[in-house]
Amino acid sequence: MLDSLRQAATTWIAKLLLGLLVLSFAVWGISGQILNGTGGAVLTAGSTSVSPLDFRLAYDRQIAQLSQRFGTRLTREQAVALGIDEQVLSQLAAGAVLDETAREMDLGLSQDKLAELATSDPAFRGADGRFNRQQFEFVLRQAGMRPEDYLKNRQNAAMRQQIVDAATGGVSAPDTLLRNVALYRGEDRTIEYVPLPNSLVEPIEPPSGDVLQSWFEERKDDYAAPEYRKINYVKLEAEDIADPSAISDEQVQSYYEKNRERYTTPERRTIEQISFSEEEDAVAARESMRTGATFEGVVEMQGKTLEDVSLGTFTRGEVADEAVAEAAFALEEGKVSEVVQGSFGPVLLRVTEIVPEKVTPLDQVADQIRQELALDEASRLVLDTYDAYEDARAAGQTMQEAANAQRLTMRTVEAVDRSGRRTDGTVVEDLPQSRDLLSEAFETDKGIENPPIDLPSNGFLFYEVEDIVPARERSFAEVRERVVEDWTEAEVEARLTQRVQELQDALKDGKTLDEIGAEVGQEKVVKRGLKREADDPDLGRAGVAAAFSVPEDGTGAFANPAGEGQFLFKVTEVFEPAAVSADALPEDVANSLTQGISNDLLDQLVARLQAQHQVTVNQAALQQALSF
Repeated sequence: MLDSLRQAATTWIAKLLLGLLVLSFAVWGISGQILNGTGGAVLTAGSTSVSPLDFRLAYDRQIAQLSQRFGTRLTREQAVALGIDEQVLSQLAAGAVLDETAREMDLGLSQDKLAELATSDPAFRGADGRFNRQQFEFVLRQAGMRPEDYLKNRQNAAMRQQIVDAATGGVSAPDTLLRNVALYRGEDRTIEYVPLPNSLVEPIEPPSGDVLQSWFEERKDDYAAPEYRKINYVKLEAEDIADPSAISDEQVQSYYEKNRERYTTPERRTIEQISFSEEEDAVAARESMRTGATFEGVVEMQGKTLEDVSLGTFTRGEVADEAVAEAAFALEEGKVSEVVQGSFGPVLLRVTEIVPEKVTPLDQVADQIRQELALDEASRLVLDTYDAYEDARAAGQTMQEAANAQRLTMRTVEAVDRSGRRTDGTVVEDLPQSRDLLSEAFETDKGIENPPIDLPSNGFLFYEVEDIVPARERSFAEVRERVVEDWTEAEVEARLTQRVQELQDALKDGKTLDEIGAEVGQEKVVKRGLKREADDPDLGRAGVAAAFSVPEDGTGAFANPAGEGQFLFKVTEVFEPAAVSADALPEDVANSLTQGISNDLLDQLVARLQAQHQVTVNQAALQQALSF
């Protein structure tokens, strides 16, 4: 509900349009018109309704956000499992009751304010960063929305915000709450613990065949073989069709001459600069150097060191002051310049080191240039190659034949499961766009020519499934070794947990950790200054959480974060901060508490408004919206 309310309470339509910039506007230019043509609203609250188009736009935006988070496009089945349609309905219902309340209260918005909201929308800014009428019309046209519909939605969102502001404006977390949270967060503890390794219960005697067989039967699904697929694919990128041998020596020579600066390391000079407030002082200092004074002496007379007057090492283009650059790069190494009128006053310059310009010979970069030119040429031919490949497939050629005709390479993954593993459990490492390729390959069928997958480098990945090995149950004999390993690991864990519980009971009954440590051959460890929610390098987050889950003198156990055994512990000291004020809490935590209170108020407001304005959902319209 909090997420639903927060989206309903903000300028929802504006954010929706910004989300559409990430999606494909072109699709909605068509399907939005179709949805608008369907009868009935998806949901209504009083006289306010949500159209199938508005629902579908919000639904697809939610899908896009979650897909980006998970790194793969969610399927319809996954969206249903995650309850996305219900989440979107909840968001839209919250917005609808707020809109209905605004209508009943006869809230309004001036035309000037509405224009300001529209023109400030980043989605409608041109290259100069200002509102652009053509951009405005283009975005709305691609979204399948009329300008008057957009302005109406912005007006509704602004009036909705008026209600939210009235309910939550000025809300802040009380000082008492902030102080108590600061006390809670500021507490630190001392614990003592003893490591309890797996060796306390090892070795485990081999199980009987009946025990293993029973274990296997109870967990047969865990040992099943997944579906495997044999996948052929052809990658088409500039690098796949680049032909360096087609680039002549003359082309390489010409490119080298035109781009000589790329292969030239310019001259660099280390420059020192003495600055003066008056030109007369600079002239006098320069004259003194002619009669025996040194550059170092003048620096010392100014109360400075050579480090103070060192500008650094630069190319000519890196020196911002043109007068200084011209003078410094005309000096011989070790010489002092005449007085130079710099941008900030008169200066004397000295160059202490000159690193000459260095030009890399053509023969050292010829292969690199040839490859770059070949890639550049190939990038212009990618689409032509794509068309030729597709034409060949349309004419009946196999993937191998079409690839050969375009000098492309067809590669084959003999057997891979949905997670990218071979039959031996190893991961296929070199699959291009592996997440998308596997996802698409396991959604298609054998022998079907599929649309290519777009590659980030403006390339294409063609693929087809040549064979499918269905998922099947494995026999006990096939996985016996793995079953033994799994049973043994589980038995160690169970026996150690039992042993730890016995030792913890003894600790509670008065036995000390020193005595328990001596009994199990482990030294007791003392950990001081533990802070709540810390990620301690020895205990890990789970260990710290366990230490703060019991009172002083409380005991417990948690898994060793190193991955072997458990730790048995006792909390021996609890320290509260001496004096804590509300201001001691970090600003982000205080803001989060205030936001939580604000969300609770908004939650209650929407719940009450939903009881006042009954929300009804048209399931037929909902399903129709989801079908496009």
